[in-house]
Amino acid sequence: MNAPIDVAAVLRRNRLLGELDAGQMAEMLGLGRIVRFDADQIIFDKGDPGDSLFAVLKGQIAIRTSSADGKTMLLNILEAGDVLGEIGLIDGRERTAAAVALRPVELYRIDRSDFIPFLERYPRLCTRMMVVLCDRLRWVSENIEDAVFHDVPRRLARRLLLLSDSYGQPTATGLRLTLPLSQEALANMLGVTREMVNKCLGALRRSGAVTYAKGFIVINDLALLRDMAGDPEQSP
Repeated sequence: MNAPIDVAAVLRRNRLLGELDAGQMAEMLGLGRIVRFDADQIIFDKGDPGDSLFAVLKGQIAIRTSSADGKTMLLNILEAGDVLGEIGLIDGRERTAAAVALRPVELYRIDRSDFIPFLERYPRLCTRMMVVLCDRLRWVSENIEDAVFHDVPRRLARRLLLLSDSYGQPTATGLRLTLPLSQEALANMLGVTREMVNKCLGALRRSGAVTYAKGFIVINDLALLRDMAGDPEQSP
């Protein structure tokens, strides 16, 4: 049998919750509960009430949005230690995106009616929440700039670099992204067609920047990929 998850240990990996002292963490753990979802199950949908905050304890979650004509864009992939639902939690309005389990997940859920009074008791946590939301706003702004000012090859290179920060694992041949990514998933991240991603990946492979096999990407030349992303000065 699997060992029980140390909820506090996982939550301490999160930027928002990691600074809670032992007493505050114990108090917060008393407010929530563990919930489980199967693969492909919707955790919440775009437009649902923002009535809770979730912390990922186990598994992977896709954050995605869709248009009225059915087009889908994959915004992010979350793993253990990540928090989701904080925007709707703060203002109590509708969810701005959907969350779907990519594989069986365990989440720690805290309802808004319990978490808001908890925030009010600890001003330092409120300040930390503002920092996290500002980071989210910057991330959204950068994605808008990518879509407006950069062509697809550069956007793909920039997204691979971003993914390498969270999922890059050093190997003998380069930095391997441990997250399996289909061309369809990459296309949904960029808001383009799978055929366009296929073409751009082919160019990256021919340049020697990456290799791609069975859904896994290895960054073979990090400096070259940074150059293609328009970020040559950032150190590896």
